[in-house]
Parts: sequence; structure tokens; C-alpha cells
Amino acid sequence: MQRWILKRKNHIAGIGGLLILLSLLNHYVWKWALFSEWALILASVLGLLPIAVQAYQALKVKVISIDVLVTLAVLGAFAIKNYEESAIVTFLFLFGAYLEQRTLNQTRKAIKALTELAPEGALKEGKDGAVIEVTIDEVGVGDVLLVKTGAKVPVDGKVLSGEGFVNESSITGEPRPIHKEKGDNVFAGTILENGTIRIVAERVGEDTTFAKIIELVEEAQDAKSKTERLIDRFSRYYTPFVLLMAVFVWLMTRDMERAITMLVLGCPGALVIGVPVSNVAGIGNGARHGVLLKGSEVIQTLNKVDTVVFDKTGTLTMGKPEVADVRFYTEEKEKLLSYLSSVERESDHPLAKALVDYIGDVPLYPVQSTSVRKGSGIVAIIGTETIIVGNLKLMEEEQVMLPHKAYQDLLDFEQKGNSIVLVAIEGKLAALFGIRDRIRPGLKKELDTLKKMGIQQLIVLSGDHQKTVERVANELGLTQAKGNQLPEDKANEIKRLQQQGHVVAFVGDGVNDSPSLALADIGIAMGKGTDVAIETSDVVLMNSDIHRLSHAFGLAKQTVRNMWQNILLAVGVVLLLLLAVFFSDWMNMSIGMLVHEGSILLVILNGMRLLRYRIKRKGGLE
Repeated sequence: MQRWILKRKNHIAGIGGLLILLSLLNHYVWKWALFSEWALILASVLGLLPIAVQAYQALKVKVISIDVLVTLAVLGAFAIKNYEESAIVTFLFLFGAYLEQRTLNQTRKAIKALTELAPEGALKEGKDGAVIEVTIDEVGVGDVLLVKTGAKVPVDGKVLSGEGFVNESSITGEPRPIHKEKGDNVFAGTILENGTIRIVAERVGEDTTFAKIIELVEEAQDAKSKTERLIDRFSRYYTPFVLLMAVFVWLMTRDMERAITMLVLGCPGALVIGVPVSNVAGIGNGARHGVLLKGSEVIQTLNKVDTVVFDKTGTLTMGKPEVADVRFYTEEKEKLLSYLSSVERESDHPLAKALVDYIGDVPLYPVQSTSVRKGSGIVAIIGTETIIVGNLKLMEEEQVMLPHKAYQDLLDFEQKGNSIVLVAIEGKLAALFGIRDRIRPGLKKELDTLKKMGIQQLIVLSGDHQKTVERVANELGLTQAKGNQLPEDKANEIKRLQQQGHVVAFVGDGVNDSPSLALADIGIAMGKGTDVAIETSDVVLMNSDIHRLSHAFGLAKQTVRNMWQNILLAVGVVLLLLLAVFFSDWMNMSIGMLVHEGSILLVILNGMRLLRYRIKRKGGLE
């Protein structure tokens, strides 16, 4: 019965409103005896049913909710035979709840739009080459799928053949279609605007990037911030306090109507709803603009950040370094390059990939064993020979002597801003490679925007040589640069900054960044980074677009500002209403409930403004 009543709450509100209208018409037009009174009584009883059910459910879990206060107020109005007040209060309360839910749903549109983009079917290619339509649950890793113009990409995968333009706005927030051809990655939930492509499924179902986005955002909306938890605790004690105040007013004045009005006016509805609506709208805005905020607690902390620490490769730079300078110290160049390519093909490090791309197709040798030296390089055995690939520190550890010319070349490469890779065979230096990575276009303007937002320190920590890191820092206007940093060194630097009282955000994308991402007050991962980095982070920038960083910080600041506006509005309205009870003659239950519901709508509408928030392109805030 309770479920049946609550399910029809909106219909009951409509019937109550109609009965109140008929009562008013009868009073001025028909003037039938007792009709108006019985219409108001019926409207009051019907309206009280869902409110009383909600009050009963709250009392079962030992909570004195707003519904309890309104139920007592309506019963009190009945006791003094003020049926007009009781009918209007129940109608306004139910109608306000309807408007509140309807308006709140608007703040969740971003998430609803995401879930509606989830693919439901796919065109699967069989072993005989025939294409059949299957549900998304029937697609497995390794299946070959056909995607036609206008269709949703059903899985995360790689293009095998064909080409076209894909709208990736559901993943990255970027509306511009991206050209895809053989070898490119595609994501579930994106739309092929034109062209036809064949893809191989690499991630399906809940493992796709799209599914993880929805999961992260839904979890974020359910997580409560400290402010929300504080207000929940406040409401738990505040509502009984209002009840006691109403009893006190009745005992002191013997004015039942004033005591009942006190119950209605003291309802903390706007205060309870104000903070969650700001957080939900902020998280929804982030999802629409390629920024995943993992919870309202993250928004609160992000707002306080005064120091941002960056990894260099793949974060400040494009993550696709290229060999720029080479010096050989051996006559057997072909053998050296073959050895180097054989060793580096087993590594995922960006510098290793740059070396492999530079060397190209060469004969390869089987690698008997490898020993990775964290932060320094790798030592491998090919046949009977030892190959050492890494930085100067590794060469010193392995007692590789560098000729005088090599030191001069090394200094020259460093001054150009190169990352240095030395190669030694059997304890003798064979080659020196200078590798450079391009800084992300427009990044300096992005970092300048962060400074305008109040970020005091912008620091880069990197495993690269100090001079390379300094070159990047100088070009971008960073406040501090530290090179030759191992993962534990980065973590220790973050601890040092936190001990100094700074609130630190770390931005990175690799497995070696995971300790720093987890240790920092806010970990920010690049969306194309490793799964470990994304899992341990608090914020994810989709598509590794660091230009979303200022949007994330600006959105957090605007969300917290919006939240406090809602708190002040809610508290201010309650105080004004309570003062009006004692110092005016015009305040009554109906006016109080109307203002109460109006304040709830105001805080919701104020929160919804966050859905339109974005950074102005010229650096200002909107």
C-alpha cells in the first residue's frame, strides 16, 4: 500500500490542486453549503497520505525528517480546523517535490545522454566472411566487426581496414570528428559519421573506455563530500530542534497556529538539497567536457590545490619522442643497431619506441636475458655479449669508460634539450642518441590560465637529464624543474611539498606515475595512459587532452562557490522566515510553505547553472 501511494504521489498532488481550485470557485461563484470545506478536507487527507508514509518510513529508521514536520503541521492545522492551510500546505509540499525532482533530472542529463549512447548491437564478421547482426553481449575479444556510416562503434578496438571520420565527443568532449584509418584506435560509444571501417575488438562490455566512464561518473555522483556529510548530520539534529522549538512556542504563547507555522518554516529542504545538486551538476559538466571527476570529495580538494606537479613525457610533451642527434663510436654500426633494436623492442618506454622507429627494419637477434634497472636503463645478453642501454648513471654503475669526445657530445646533446641514451657493448661505449619530444601545442597558455586561477607552483619532475627538464620548464614558464627523478624520488618530493602545507595535484600517465598519483592530494591521469594510472587517479582527462586541465580546476572552483551560494541562500531564507513568525502578523503556513518550496527550486536552478560552465578561450572564466 505504501509503495502504491508513493508511486501516485504526483497524481495525488494534481487532484489536491484541483480540489483547492474547486473550493475557491465555490466560495466566490457557486456558494454551495459545506462544499468548500469538504473539498479542502479531502485535499488535505489525500495530500497527507504520501507525506505521512514518507514520515513513517523516516521514523522507522529513527530519523526526524522534513516529512515528519509537515505531517505534524498538517495534523495540527486539522486540530484547529484550519482546512484551507492544511490543504494548501500539502499541495505545495507535493508540487514542490515534483518540481524539485523534475528540475534535478535536468542536472543528470549529461549522464543520461552518455548511457543512451551505449551500443546495443554490432555487425560481426564470421570465419566465412559473412556479416551477421549480433547483440553487444555476443561480441568477444578478437572478433572482427564492421562499422558503417552513422553507426556506433560497439567496442574498443583497432582499425583493420577502411577509413572514416569518428565523432569521439562522448569520450573526449571534443566535437570535431577525428580521421581514422588502419592501425588507429577506436572507442565504444563513438559514432562513425562517414566511411566504413573493419575493426578488431580489444575491449568489450564493461572493460571498454566508455563503460568505465559511465561507471566512474555514477560512482562519483553517489559519493558524498565532507560538506554533504556535515549537512546530513546537521539536519539530523536540526529537525528535532525545530520540533522542540515549535513545542516551546506553543507552551509560551498557547498559539497553536504559530507553533504549526514554526514547523513548516523550519524545514531545511533547501539546505539538504543545495550541496548535492551543485556537485551532481559539476560532475555532469565535467563528463560532457572530457573531464572525469571521481566524486564530490575530489571537487572539494581540487578547489584547494595550490601546487601542480607534472610528469614530463606524455604529459607536458606529446609522448612521441624522436631521435634528433646520433653519434657512433664503433665501426660496426649495423651490428649495433640490430642489437639495440632487439633489446628495445621488448620495452614500452617512449624512448625505446623512438629508437626502434629510428632504426627501422634490421636483422634481429634473440635476447637471452634482460635486467631492467629502474630509472636508469636495461642490461641485456645477446649470444655471449652484454648490451647496456641507458643513461650516464647506468654507464657509471656498469663501469663503462667514456672517451673525452663522448663527454663533449653529451654536453652538446644536453644543451639542445635532448634526452640521452647511451649504448655500450661489452663494456665499451658504442653510440650516443639524443631524443627530443615536442611540447604540446598551446600548453603555455593553458598553464598561464592555471596561474590566474591561483595555482602558486607549477613543477615538473622527470627521469630525464636535468638540462632537458629545465629546457621544458623555461619554455613553459614553470616555477621549478627536477630531473633524474626515480618514481620514489617523485613520491618523496610530493611528500615534502605536502609537509610544507601545500595541497598538491600530480599529473601523469604511466605505471611509474602510479605511486605519485596515489600519494598526491589529487591525482590527475591522462586518459590514454595506463589502466593502473587511471585507476589510482582522482581525475581523468579523456583523450590525454591536457587542455582540459584548466576546465577541471575552474569547474571545481565554480562548483564549490555555487555550493556555498546555495548554503547561504538556504540558511538565509530559513532565518528570515523564522524571524517573520515572531515579528510579523502576515506570516502563515501557506506563505511559509510557498517560500520554502521556492527556496528549494532556487538552489536547484542555481546549481544547474554549472551545466553551462566553460572556460572562455581567451583565458577568462565564464
